Amino acid sequence: MNPAQPQDLHPDTLAVRQALPRSVYGEHSEALYLTSSFVQPDAETAARRFAGEEDGYTYTRTSNPTVTSFEQRLAALEGTESAIGTASGMSAILLMCLGLLKAGDHVVCSQSMFGSTIKLIGGELARFGVESSFVPQTDSSAWKAALRPNTQLLFAETPTNPLTDLCDIAELAAIAHDAGVLLAVDNCFASPALQRPAMLGADLVIHSGTKFLDGQGRVMAGAVCGPRSIIDDKLAPLIRSAGVNLSPFNAWVVLKGMETLRIRMEAQSANALALAQWLEAQPQVARVYYPGLTSHPQHALAMRQQSGVGGAVLSFDVRANGPQEGRARAFHVIDSTRVCSITANLGDTKTTITHPASTSHGRLTEAQRQAAGIGQDLIRVAVGLEHIDDLKNDLARGLDTLS
Repeated sequence: MNPAQPQDLHPDTLAVRQALPRSVYGEHSEALYLTSSFVQPDAETAARRFAGEEDGYTYTRTSNPTVTSFEQRLAALEGTESAIGTASGMSAILLMCLGLLKAGDHVVCSQSMFGSTIKLIGGELARFGVESSFVPQTDSSAWKAALRPNTQLLFAETPTNPLTDLCDIAELAAIAHDAGVLLAVDNCFASPALQRPAMLGADLVIHSGTKFLDGQGRVMAGAVCGPRSIIDDKLAPLIRSAGVNLSPFNAWVVLKGMETLRIRMEAQSANALALAQWLEAQPQVARVYYPGLTSHPQHALAMRQQSGVGGAVLSFDVRANGPQEGRARAFHVIDSTRVCSITANLGDTKTTITHPASTSHGRLTEAQRQAAGIGQDLIRVAVGLEHIDDLKNDLARGLDTLS
């Protein structure tokens, strides 16, 4: 019987089944190939494989069967031709930039992107002559106005970390393509369970597999998904030289995590919606940021673009008079929790809570944080699978005792 092809199967099935064929041993779970190198049948075959003239595994820094299974599964879920695994989400962004940009090129990014992304593109790459502009995430006219003759890439994160701002991916793709440039979208918060940027016109999709793809906070992983002309021809040769490749063990862990991605995202998003609605009713909460709420300015876009689901991450401002009091009151709420884990990671089955201004975005300047809307009174909650009543009670412990 011929196996079903990826285009014939639902993404839920691909999340469980897409991988390399079984080995001669017939293993049901995908094999973990813990090896640094691969023995060649003869010197001539080795020469052809190292020259790229023949398919075959040579060295794990270049490729590995377990990593290939991860890449094939993620590409199938995102609906792209290809994908390449990396050591972390940030290394995926670095690989994309190294593969597509050179001195004198220009990239336009959302000013609401993850703090490390802003530091990498606006700081580190600038040392090598790559220019950058950061624009308001939701202002399409600002994206268009920032374009220059030397612009090569538009890079957005939707929803953003931590304020859950969205961009209209299809609209941004049209702006990019009209200008003859590429659009890359960081899909970490939504994951392909809720959102498939390539289906909306994005050229490249970035992932931190450390987050929802794994789902249990176990390993570091990243990936870039896109057309073979970019992934295979531009990024794959570079990863061989740069060494930012994904380890086989981490690939195997995330590969297994992806099997439960949709059911986790649905359950965690349902918890997040319930918690966001509860937070909106709390007198000590000034504002809740969550795309699933009708009060979110881009709620309609979120429902259309994210499969009618708000996602599993929310943020909220505690009521305060000024930044100093805001920081103290936010810290009080965070320190009063007993169920939530105080950690900046997200995408875990365990709910995590953090103060973005001093953790995930702590390396930004105050001006950069203000531009991104990240105040000292802001708390981010990445909602897990605990019972919703326990999560409400955990946050109430701090909110109810604010002086």
